[in-house]
Amino acid sequence: MSMSQNLREQSGRVALVIGGSGGIGAAISVELAYRGARVAVGYARGAERAERIVNEIAAAGGEARGVHADVRSESACRELVEAVERMWGRLDILVYAAGVDLWGLALDTTPTEWRNVLDINLQGAFFAAQAAIPKMMAHGWGRIVLVGSIWGEVGAALEVPYSAAKAGLSGLTRALAKEMARSGITVNSVAPGVIDTAMNDRFDDEEKAALLARIPVGRLGTGRDVAHAVRFLTSEDAAYVTGHVLWVTGGFDPLP
Repeated sequence: MSMSQNLREQSGRVALVIGGSGGIGAAISVELAYRGARVAVGYARGAERAERIVNEIAAAGGEARGVHADVRSESACRELVEAVERMWGRLDILVYAAGVDLWGLALDTTPTEWRNVLDINLQGAFFAAQAAIPKMMAHGWGRIVLVGSIWGEVGAALEVPYSAAKAGLSGLTRALAKEMARSGITVNSVAPGVIDTAMNDRFDDEEKAALLARIPVGRLGTGRDVAHAVRFLTSEDAAYVTGHVLWVTGGFDPLP
């Protein structure tokens, strides 16, 4: 089915998906374009992946462009948002899907590793939102969705910096939503469970089977599962939903 055959609920909207070339981010980029938005696919190192996503969207009749995004820098986030506005004259939707994991004991974590995880997973989200909000306020409408993790809700052993950063996203979501509610801007986040992306490639078949046994729906999640949740949160239908952390887990029980 071409994009022209689908509901164009985001027609006229401009979306920036930071981390848009990754597994979850790519699915979100395609989904928003499928719904009619023009999509800026933000990437850090995945230029070729971003180009493939842009080409996939164009082949289906949508409009997208790849944009480089160094989320560790406040000025770079601001320049990224300005670049998107120069391309299409506005910015309506910000999805922050950039993320990096760190696997290991907390006692072995170096200050540099800690800062890198916090910079990419949390600090960049704040800088990006800070830059995007004035653009949304100018039109009295906006949607911000931060991609967190179930581990930010319950914590994960051997992933302490990652869990801490994603927990920070949940707090950022709830607090920023209260500030922005009267401006026509909603702020929400999604907390995916075990999603079949490259980040989970470190698990062997036995470990994946053990995780699968704890997922009631009987399968690993996909990027599209998360993208569908994001689609709702960025739509007009979600105008009364803000400050919410939506679990996308297939019923996964993360507690031992």
